[in-house]
Amino acid sequence: MDIQLLLAATVGAYLAGSIPFGLIVARLTGGPDPRSIGSGRTGGTNALRALGRRRAAVVAAGDVLKGSLPVLAIQTMTASAAADTANWWVVCAALFAVLGSTRSIWVGFKGGRGIATGFGTAIAIAPLAIVAVAPIFFVLIWRTRLVSLGSLAAAALFAPVSLGLEFSANGTIGTALLLYSIVGPALVWLAHADNISRLRAGTERDFDPSLLQRDRTEQ
Repeated sequence: MDIQLLLAATVGAYLAGSIPFGLIVARLTGGPDPRSIGSGRTGGTNALRALGRRRAAVVAAGDVLKGSLPVLAIQTMTASAAADTANWWVVCAALFAVLGSTRSIWVGFKGGRGIATGFGTAIAIAPLAIVAVAPIFFVLIWRTRLVSLGSLAAAALFAPVSLGLEFSANGTIGTALLLYSIVGPALVWLAHADNISRLRAGTERDFDPSLLQRDRTEQ
């Protein structure tokens, strides 16, 4: 196992996570800069406000892939390594991808909220936990129209769900998974600091369901 190659791949996970798909899609399609609208973030929810549903779907897909693909690449590279060693490299790649999505080197260390990219990493690392948590995410958004509340709740529940499933399956919890299950959601919560302030003040932006029914063709 080439340690230097793995280190480069982990840095690559951060750079991949940093790709601002919201900004790229906007520029390629002649749409407005999502940083000038709504929350000013480059993730899928704000892309929906700025660009409409079709382009936002592309942004969201890109944000998921920039989490899952680096993790899958590291999993392939460490396939012959000891399980504990492989798990640590995989978790490092996942956390750096999420960090990149929230603190992108390409847009002045700003970015999205990390939810879609975190979802992408979890697809590769803890898919059953995502299956369990995703309904809560969608139901909360549907009932409250607060995307941030659904995101924060899903992130908070991910740790106990993923660790509970791990313990149930193996009778133990790996240290690498413990780190991933705590630090990953913590990065998402840090990226939602302004949302948390608005939620506490009762001034958080509602999600407008009509956004799902339209595309912005002229800005």
